[in-house]
Amino acid sequence: MATNILNIGRSALAAAQVGINTTGHNIANAATPGYNRQVAVQGTAQPQNFGFGFMGQGTEISTVKRVYSEFLGSQTRSAQTSKSGLDSYYAQIKQIDNLLADPASGLSPALQGFFSGIQELSSNPAAIPSRQAALSSAETLVSRFQSLAGRLDEIEQGINSQITSSVNGINSYAQQIAQLNDTIGRVQSGNGQPANDLLDQRDQLILDLNKEIKATVVKQDNGHYNIFIGNGQPLVVGVNTYALSTAASPTNPERIEVAYRTAGKTVVVGESSLVGGKLGGLVEFRSRTLDSAQNALGRVAIGMADTFNAQHRLGRDLNGNPGGDFFTLPSPVVGANSANTGDAAISASIGNVNALTTSDYRLQYDGTDYTLTRLSDNKTFPSGALPQTVDGIEFSLASGAAVAGDNFLIRPTVNGASGLAVAITDPAQIAAAAALPVTPVGTSAAGANAGDVAIGAATVDSSYTTPLAAPVTFTYKADPVNGDGFVLSTPVTVTDAGAPPTTTAYAAGDIVPYVEGATISFGGISSVLSSPTGTAPADGDSFTVAANPFGVGDNRNALLLGALQTANTLGNGTTSFQGAYSQLVSQIGNKTRELEVTSSAAGKLLSEAQLSLQTESGVNLDEEATNLLRYQQAYQAAAKVMQIASEMFDALLTIGR
Repeated sequence: MATNILNIGRSALAAAQVGINTTGHNIANAATPGYNRQVAVQGTAQPQNFGFGFMGQGTEISTVKRVYSEFLGSQTRSAQTSKSGLDSYYAQIKQIDNLLADPASGLSPALQGFFSGIQELSSNPAAIPSRQAALSSAETLVSRFQSLAGRLDEIEQGINSQITSSVNGINSYAQQIAQLNDTIGRVQSGNGQPANDLLDQRDQLILDLNKEIKATVVKQDNGHYNIFIGNGQPLVVGVNTYALSTAASPTNPERIEVAYRTAGKTVVVGESSLVGGKLGGLVEFRSRTLDSAQNALGRVAIGMADTFNAQHRLGRDLNGNPGGDFFTLPSPVVGANSANTGDAAISASIGNVNALTTSDYRLQYDGTDYTLTRLSDNKTFPSGALPQTVDGIEFSLASGAAVAGDNFLIRPTVNGASGLAVAITDPAQIAAAAALPVTPVGTSAAGANAGDVAIGAATVDSSYTTPLAAPVTFTYKADPVNGDGFVLSTPVTVTDAGAPPTTTAYAAGDIVPYVEGATISFGGISSVLSSPTGTAPADGDSFTVAANPFGVGDNRNALLLGALQTANTLGNGTTSFQGAYSQLVSQIGNKTRELEVTSSAAGKLLSEAQLSLQTESGVNLDEEATNLLRYQQAYQAAAKVMQIASEMFDALLTIGR
């Protein structure tokens, strides 16, 4: 019996020692990242039948388990990947928000300065200093466009570097998890007991992996974890890893894409498959914000320069020559997929800046037809054959032939800001004068028209391609038979000022009735008829429209150039240059604020998830101190039981002697 008591005491002593060891291990790792509290699982030993009944044989430790909730762990991983993704996105977009909205270094002051220079020029069009100041303000505007575009390019290069770094980190985590899978599998299969500390290390690695990208965990019966990312691509399967890599985009060599290595091949992973974590945030920022910001800035540059060029070409410079292009513009960027097997070369040109969007386009060939897709909304434009025009862009086959499966990426405005330049260097070449003066040629004694009807300054549009060879005269005749009106030697159209306006065509020699505020147009030339008193012209009043032989002192085209500042020339006539830029700044600002708020909310969710997990699995030092005292007392009591058993055994030996 004494021997039985001694064994019971010994088992109690061993159980208390295990409890003290476990508690000490918890205390020692209270600050270890990813550590989960461990507890000794204690039970009664197998009792023994002594005939009069079963007698207990003490206690035994069945295992030491870690306190861990798979559900709370999964919630924490999910919250972590959301928080990391939002933080990554926010950190990047904040740079663009600060860049574009800066009141000193943004585009708005440069645009204002440029048009202020044009307006000053219109006040003194013959002065070379005024012309030089306008040219300098144009150089400043171009420099600001290029500076902003360069900073966006730097951000893009930074994204490339961060994507590479993130991919390397993901591969490193995958290798470590696979190694732990191997070790845990061998250890647990050997003795059937959980490898608690190794399990904690693996769970912490998976949590760290979710900081980089959203990872799905599938637990296997042998203790291994299989890890999947994206749309189910395996990253870790048992002890095997499937590494990610980086590769240049097949349609844009300057862009780094995430690729997947399998079966000896490298396949680019679709951006929609990379969600969550730092990597997902970087990819989402680039595709949803950075690309559109570059395109939007380029659209403003192209729209401003193209519209300004069109009006500038309609004027006359200081030497009397027709105005040329004021700005030089880059062409749309066309990238052929590196996997194309045909030799087709696609060209794209901008035909109507008013219709431009901020989207990129993908052109695909299926062996018979071409299909164009606008990537911003994935709208398709089946065309069958080229050429075709979509959103103001003209797509055509420049040379060669496409093969089924060939595709091309067209970026119409991406280089609009970086490729912008001032085309003229001589201030005298600024076409401030109008191409056509209007001169009253009356028959009154004073040599002027007798009536007070005036024809406004003649303006020209893009259809005015051939300079006026001979003057055109408007002569008013009072004809009681055929009706009063102007007689012209050229066909004209007259558009009244009604709402909606009505346009009437007249042949050469027809009598054109006088209509207050009407516009007479011919050959790309337009003039407005008006009278301060609202009366008809006098018989014999006439006006001559002729080519402008010189540009000194004439500011009419400069006024039209300055008016472009507030004209709605972008977005199908819905916004101005400044308005389009303000839309970009607003969109970036709103998205930045949205991310700031959602990131803060995600941070609170993560904190709550971590708190719930720590409440379940974390080490409470006060609780462990209490357990330590409890196990210490149990250890002392067990030692006392063994002491009593020893004394009883000694007494039996004494009786035997």
